[in-house]
Amino acid sequence: MSEPSEWLIYRGAGEPHDGIRQLPPPPPWRDFAGRGGSSPENGADDGASGGSGSGDGDGSADRRLGGYRHEAELHRPGAEELEMINAALYLRRPLLVTGSPGAGKSTLAHSVAHELGLGRVLRWPIVSRSTLLEGLYHYDAIARLQDVQLAAQSAAAGTGVTAGQDPSADIGSYIRLGPLGTALLPSAQPRVLLIDELDKSDIDLPNDLLNVLEEGEFGIPELERIADRLPDGEAEVLTDDGRKVRIRGGRVQCRAFPFVVLTSNGERDFPAPLMRRCIHLELGRPDHQRLATFVRAHLGDEAARAGDDLIAHFLERSRSELIATDQLLNAIYLTDTAAPAGRDRLADLLIQRLDRPR
Repeated sequence: MSEPSEWLIYRGAGEPHDGIRQLPPPPPWRDFAGRGGSSPENGADDGASGGSGSGDGDGSADRRLGGYRHEAELHRPGAEELEMINAALYLRRPLLVTGSPGAGKSTLAHSVAHELGLGRVLRWPIVSRSTLLEGLYHYDAIARLQDVQLAAQSAAAGTGVTAGQDPSADIGSYIRLGPLGTALLPSAQPRVLLIDELDKSDIDLPNDLLNVLEEGEFGIPELERIADRLPDGEAEVLTDDGRKVRIRGGRVQCRAFPFVVLTSNGERDFPAPLMRRCIHLELGRPDHQRLATFVRAHLGDEAARAGDDLIAHFLERSRSELIATDQLLNAIYLTDTAAPAGRDRLADLLIQRLDRPR
């Protein structure tokens, strides 16, 4: 732990130095060094491969659930929370989770995937421009046209690709399933899909989701049109996991309906047809015990004890201000790691109210 006067890496002195070497390891929830692994399959069915084992190839479970989660006495959800999660599992219905920022809405999807061994969570972060098609698949028509032109030029020159080797003939090479499309692939076990911050979408997306979530299937017109000309009616496409799977007849039909978590910060109301298709769970503000457990899972028991006063101050402020638990984690990590002078002042700077006038 550095001295109070020595925690600054950037000093604003205008002179280059090698202080970056003193930078400690990143907070666990911002450690991306584990990225790049692959998720094992959990038993593909006919028509299209799908699913993922208990592995987490991109490190997202550690960042969401905490690297110390096995050492910490993890918070057990309340009875209502457990009942709604299990109702969604039993009924094969999406779970709509609402609550304030940092209440643990997104973490819930990772917790279910981790405990049930359902592999990497497929995540679809929603913005105002998000469309249903984006969640299902992407067809790169421009890349295919470019390959057709390159193949034609090479054939004309007599030095390149022949008609039988034309890369554009494999249309599946230009199609990649989105997170929702990947979640609907037939597999022995359900995938976990997080549709994050649905209230950020435009007015049409919630209604556009209705049919796909109800029927558990969708078509890819680019493949359906030529299905009778494909070998065995199948095309090999890329998934959101980066794996290749075979699609038969241009349609994706789930076998085990995915565990779908829709999150919302409560910034808008959703149409009744979507609400009746979902199980609704409202997450309240966490108490001191839950926050302490949250900190312990990410930073360890010592950091949780050292930050107990910050937890209490955070709870007091949260009664009248909109603040998020990840701000509390940032404050405890930095004040514990760097031990700067003016600890409380720095914590207040990091935990700024989210509803303040801009």
